[in-house]
Amino acid sequence: MMRHVCLDTFAYALPPRLLTSQELEQRLAPLYRRLKLPAGRLEMMSGIKSRRLWPEGTRPSQAAALAGEEAIRRAGIEREKIGCLIFTSVCRDMIEPATASFVHQKLGLADDCLIFDLSNACLGFLDGMLILAQMIELGQVGHGLVVSGETAEDLLASTERALLNDQSSTRKSIKPAFASLTIASGSVALYMRRAAVNETKPLLVHAAWRANSRHNNLCQGADGMAGVLMATDSEELLTRGVETAAITWRKFSSMPGWSGTDINCFFCHQVGSAHARLLCERLAIDPAKNFQTLADLGNTGSVSAPLTMALGIETGVFQPGMKAALLGIGSGINCLMLGVEWRKT
Repeated sequence: MMRHVCLDTFAYALPPRLLTSQELEQRLAPLYRRLKLPAGRLEMMSGIKSRRLWPEGTRPSQAAALAGEEAIRRAGIEREKIGCLIFTSVCRDMIEPATASFVHQKLGLADDCLIFDLSNACLGFLDGMLILAQMIELGQVGHGLVVSGETAEDLLASTERALLNDQSSTRKSIKPAFASLTIASGSVALYMRRAAVNETKPLLVHAAWRANSRHNNLCQGADGMAGVLMATDSEELLTRGVETAAITWRKFSSMPGWSGTDINCFFCHQVGSAHARLLCERLAIDPAKNFQTLADLGNTGSVSAPLTMALGIETGVFQPGMKAALLGIGSGINCLMLGVEWRKT
């Protein structure tokens, strides 16, 4: 349990370009005709109506800095007080230096601010929250910022090219590529600090995790001659991911006060509607408590769960007097669950 970690201010930036699943299928029309795929298949299988994309050439650091700048503005925090910056996206500007260095420079943070990248597939942001929380709990820093900026444009474009150019493909052979068509762009930031004595904002108080790395072959991506491509065994990844989540949930919910009935709302990493249904079923949690943004925003990678919580706070779904859980499952496979309590004043 943690006692001194405040989730002071969430902020996010939504990309301006809208791409519907229908439009994406129209771009793949030659493939659909050749394989006799039914129109509407992508939305039906994923539950995603649309996803958002950045202007061409946007870097992950630029996207992350947009959300970071908004978090600083909303919080009213002086930049020089931020003692740690963690960049957590799947996407990075380049192999070296750390993308955090570009975000740090864009935000104008102090020279004594600890900066680094943390990469763990779609769980990166939640891991960043946990690591920063431990630093705050130990008194190493009093204020910190976790940021993520996902850029799906290259993956979508290279997947589209690969699907259209391979004239030998079959319905079976294209299945590993279809998960890439659910990916979307977005950015999110969270300003965290040491909690006050009578804190009025949400507190991060509980965490549980589980690794199931023998299934690290189910979703793999790489940058090669054909661009960024990802191969995903969606069905097996769904099964093993939820299996890992169920084990993690048993540990998480065994803490007094953190059962499914104790928690008012859930904010999950969202990859598809079938995943959300199976997760609620296996964890025996009320689907009505699972706040979702998947249909309109798609799978935004490490941005997904924290962005959903940010929107939940903004819309009043999560408010004082409530408990919330952030549930993340990442390829690898790993799972991390965080418990957030917002006490009434």
